Amino acid sequence: MDRTERFYRIEQLLHDRRIVRFNEIQAAVEVSRATLKRDLQYLRDRLNAPIIYDRDAGGYRFDLPVGPAPRFALPGLWFNASEIHALLMMQNLLEEVQPGLLGPQIAPLQTRLKSLLGSQDDAPEEVTRRIRIVHAAKRRADLRYFEVVASALLKRRRLSIRHWNRGRDEETEREVSPQRLVFYRDNWYLDAWCHLRDEIRSFGLDAVRHAAPLDAKAKEVGARRLDEVLGAGYGIFSGSEVQWARLRFTPEAARWVALEQWHPRQRSHTDESGRYVLELPYSDPTELTMDILRYGADVEVLAPEALRRRVRDKLASALANYRAP
Repeated sequence: MDRTERFYRIEQLLHDRRIVRFNEIQAAVEVSRATLKRDLQYLRDRLNAPIIYDRDAGGYRFDLPVGPAPRFALPGLWFNASEIHALLMMQNLLEEVQPGLLGPQIAPLQTRLKSLLGSQDDAPEEVTRRIRIVHAAKRRADLRYFEVVASALLKRRRLSIRHWNRGRDEETEREVSPQRLVFYRDNWYLDAWCHLRDEIRSFGLDAVRHAAPLDAKAKEVGARRLDEVLGAGYGIFSGSEVQWARLRFTPEAARWVALEQWHPRQRSHTDESGRYVLELPYSDPTELTMDILRYGADVEVLAPEALRRRVRDKLASALANYRAP
């Protein structure tokens, strides 16, 4: 723990508790007695922290302000991209939590996040106003069924679900053994063993129309097997039979695509004319097709022929919508 982290930890302890003993602070920041004494002295003398030792109480506390005094502010924190993303995502998720049993536990987390996000010089409100995380294509899911699914997942019980298939616009009743919950592209999915199909499937929780726990114990599927089926190909709609797509982007589109990771196992190179060629594995073409179509005329599917034909037919259907009657 570096000195800045220690300062924030000391400030948090004194803020949360009326009195904190020296040995309690020392245990929290994990330094020697001499180092802690220097830290406290620095906080008082250089940063104007109103920290005093209360002999009657036998510990340290913040002194009550009397008249005008220099303002106390810890030095602002500088975050890297992943840290600020994580903090703002946590704050965003906590703000969406509905009032309930977790309210008393969530309130301290929100307070702690605010203290991490800024000081008096760079207030957390200013951080959240100036740095924004935008959620795209987030679908609404019924919170009741999320709780049922999560409970069965952790208790290792089977579930009876009624799931809506968007492609066929029909609902099916299934008995599943939940394996894990996945938050992917701002939406929740359940990886499960489907006893109706006798195979691993992924279900969008927003498409679950009903869920009820069963008494039967869930079938266990190893993490390696789940990754072989659901992580082998591109996107959330995967399978064990993997094909490789080869896509070619224009030099203009390559300026963006070359910096993106579409799949951990992807391969790429730039050809002699400056076009970017991307190869990646996929099983179900649904999501890959949608992402290819986003690039319009800036991408061409080179292989396999079935994927090339699928994208070409989608483009032809889209063009038909714009033809004069």
